[in-house]
Amino acid sequence: MILSTAVDELDLSELDDLRSVHEDIRRQISRQIVGQDEVVEQLLMAVFARGHCILEGVPGLAKTLMVHALAQSLSLDFNRIQFTPDLMPSDITGTEVLYEDRQSGARELRFVPGPIFANLILADEINRTPPKTQAALLEAMQERQVTAGGHRHVLPDPFFVLATQNPIEQEGTYPLPEAQLDRFLFKVFITYPTPDEERRIYRLTTGVDQAEITPIVDGERIKALQRVVRRVPVSDHCIDYAMDLVRATRGTEYGGPKYIDEWLSWGAGPRAGQSLILASKAKAALEGRPSVSVDDLRAVAQPVLRHRLVVNYNAQASGETSDTIVARLLKDVPVRKGAPDAAASEIFRS
Repeated sequence: MILSTAVDELDLSELDDLRSVHEDIRRQISRQIVGQDEVVEQLLMAVFARGHCILEGVPGLAKTLMVHALAQSLSLDFNRIQFTPDLMPSDITGTEVLYEDRQSGARELRFVPGPIFANLILADEINRTPPKTQAALLEAMQERQVTAGGHRHVLPDPFFVLATQNPIEQEGTYPLPEAQLDRFLFKVFITYPTPDEERRIYRLTTGVDQAEITPIVDGERIKALQRVVRRVPVSDHCIDYAMDLVRATRGTEYGGPKYIDEWLSWGAGPRAGQSLILASKAKAALEGRPSVSVDDLRAVAQPVLRHRLVVNYNAQASGETSDTIVARLLKDVPVRKGAPDAAASEIFRS
């Protein structure tokens, strides 16, 4: 009954509008990006869930181009920050400079905003800079503001950080601090294209004419659609399943399986559960479904949890990764009786 009341408050025409915008943006991005459908889908889920996303893959897989294509499809202020070993925090957030009035001779400090003051930020190769500079994004990503000289400077709304990084085992990179990784809604892996996709990439990118992307939505429309995602109802059973999944990453003391104690030094915190719920709301809404299902939670578990688990040496020696551990948890953590699935959500809508 509670679920029915919540759905009545969410106009289904709003879901149809969101789904239409989602399909239009995907269509525009596909003019420059071949394949990578799952990656693009997760990027859009992050945008409409009001979250940040980090893309990881070896050079040459169009990580930067993908973010550029997304930025071109949105009528938003866009800045790219190229992270390098000599980049300083003030190069990102901005700094105070001494200003002198030529007429009166009075001097005062004025804040000059850095490139972080935009709606969409591409933090390119974020792991190429030391942790001190990486941490300059922490306040911006969490509080959506920058503090300089004791003054608070609010960032534009909407605000997203879409970061790219090469695998950390490559030379000249720095692992991101765990506190910063936790601020990213998703961590998405980009893999090599299929033979057919790679053939299309060669043909598309080596010709004279390059496809142009048309902006689809502006900032105010995005904020309205984000509110639609927030209003998607979640049953108590789904919230309990998300909680069980997150708590299981903390070991036997919190109800998790024994292998978690052996393989993880640290599990996921409550922010992981919040991210699971928000991401599953975005997934359901973008597919036009009026409520979250357990299938939605399971579908977003990998990109939400993989960067929040600290794998120890025992796991590495056993060939385990955060992805394989999450996959095992999805098998071992039981779904509570009464939790809805996606098929039930479709029936409910009809």
